[in-house]
Amino acid sequence: LIPVIKGWETELGVEIASLGVQVHGGMGFIEETGASQHLRDSRIATIYEGTTGIQAADLAGRKLNMDQGAAMRALIAEIAATAKELSSAPDDDLATIRVALDEAIQRITEATEWLLACREPDAVMAVSVDYMMLVGYVCGGWQMARAALIAHHKRMSGQDPTFHEAKLITARFYVEHVLPRAAGLLRSIQHGGVSIMALAEEQF
Repeated sequence: LIPVIKGWETELGVEIASLGVQVHGGMGFIEETGASQHLRDSRIATIYEGTTGIQAADLAGRKLNMDQGAAMRALIAEIAATAKELSSAPDDDLATIRVALDEAIQRITEATEWLLACREPDAVMAVSVDYMMLVGYVCGGWQMARAALIAHHKRMSGQDPTFHEAKLITARFYVEHVLPRAAGLLRSIQHGGVSIMALAEEQF
């Protein structure tokens, strides 16, 4: 998962820092809040220790195939185990999270099997960033689900219910607003490589 940590998280960091500038508003780059400096600083993170494309190529081209996908399938099994845990807790938020996580598991599975079955290295590289981002979003949903489970049990036992309710709401927000991006990425992985490789060199 090192390429995902280096690639997906840094790309998301730029997006979040950009949203911070939008939230603070103003004309151009406003300096009194420091938000614009966070945006400028976050941009370098996508270049440190290899650009996003290099990290994605490492994940899809090398790490996924080192063991014919065994490690990724084991990771997916761990995510599925968390989804199963969610189904044992009678809570509306957890039910919503479980449905979304089940759908995400299907998407990461389809994307992984597609890449493993692909025999054209260029086709794999063409969609490698999409795959890395999909894995990141699904793993993010997995960790949010794990946090939601813990928050649910602690809230039920009376431990700081306000704080733990906020954790549940945050996890639900993620699966309703961020995790659905995986669906579009799956389509790009399965069908988007053709147009990337269609241009001849002189057409660039």
